[in-house]
Amino acid sequence: MTQFYDARGNIYGVIAPQALREAGIALPASAAECASSRQSWSDTAIRFCCDWPQGQRPPNSKSHRSDGLLIGPFQTSPPFDVLIVNTDGTLAERSGNGLTIFSQALTEQGLMPEEGALLRVHHDKGDAVETSVKLAEVNGVHGFWLDLGQADFGPDAVAAQNVQGIEFNGRVVSHVQPLAQLDPDWAHSQFVRIGNPHCVTLLGDAAALPGNEQMRESPLNEGLTEIAYAMPTGAGEPCPAGVNLQWAVLESPQKILARVFERGEGPTASSGTSASAVACAAWRVGWVAAGEVQVVMPGGTAPILLEAAGGELVRIRLFGTARLMG
Repeated sequence: MTQFYDARGNIYGVIAPQALREAGIALPASAAECASSRQSWSDTAIRFCCDWPQGQRPPNSKSHRSDGLLIGPFQTSPPFDVLIVNTDGTLAERSGNGLTIFSQALTEQGLMPEEGALLRVHHDKGDAVETSVKLAEVNGVHGFWLDLGQADFGPDAVAAQNVQGIEFNGRVVSHVQPLAQLDPDWAHSQFVRIGNPHCVTLLGDAAALPGNEQMRESPLNEGLTEIAYAMPTGAGEPCPAGVNLQWAVLESPQKILARVFERGEGPTASSGTSASAVACAAWRVGWVAAGEVQVVMPGGTAPILLEAAGGELVRIRLFGTARLMG
């Protein structure tokens, strides 16, 4: 019933709304109604679709068999509505790997037009976030270009509170005290919003990048959860609605190494919007120029296209590919 897809090590389950209703989960008719009432059904949907079958959880695996759940489509022709449910039951505004997976599922269902489609992610934090998707081929790999629009920068873009300005590479970025308390090398961060909020911590040495296993262990996991997650799971500091955390270091021209800790999920092998935020932050501080940027994460490399005009980023595109898991 639930099909699982892999995009750069990010795994999502995909299920149709009607399938959940047939399983006895009271899902409203529209995606917008589902989003506004998510507390009444999301935890049940995650347990039903994403919990490991009894006795089948592999050793040292995550507590769920996927990084989240995609519910949709709610239509048989574009634009397509979709819900992105984190494994803690919260809703995400956007997920690059998630939307890549959803696009692949639409293609396999024969619903994706050759000219592409508009995807609308409904959530409970404001208006639906739209992403234009087009079929593409990059270096012989079939996938999709996701048009993420423009990025906004700075504390106001993510509603961050109690942060101070600090200089990095001749630019003013933010000093996030809770991050710096966890590691003094994590003193310089760039806030970015690309449909969802991100805090990219800029590092001078790859040795300061946290490992995913390290981020799953105490006490670091608890400290990062306090920062990334909204209340009551976390403290929502500095962002009351929570924020996705990334760490980035310049490896070579137009190539960035990155790690990701997502609100609602924790450490993850890769994230498309996080990779896009990292590329935008790198451009903002002068690490990279507009054009193609490679963001390397444990789960794989994300190609990002940055378009600039008049000293501003005017368009961000993310390439992704996904495969159905056996």
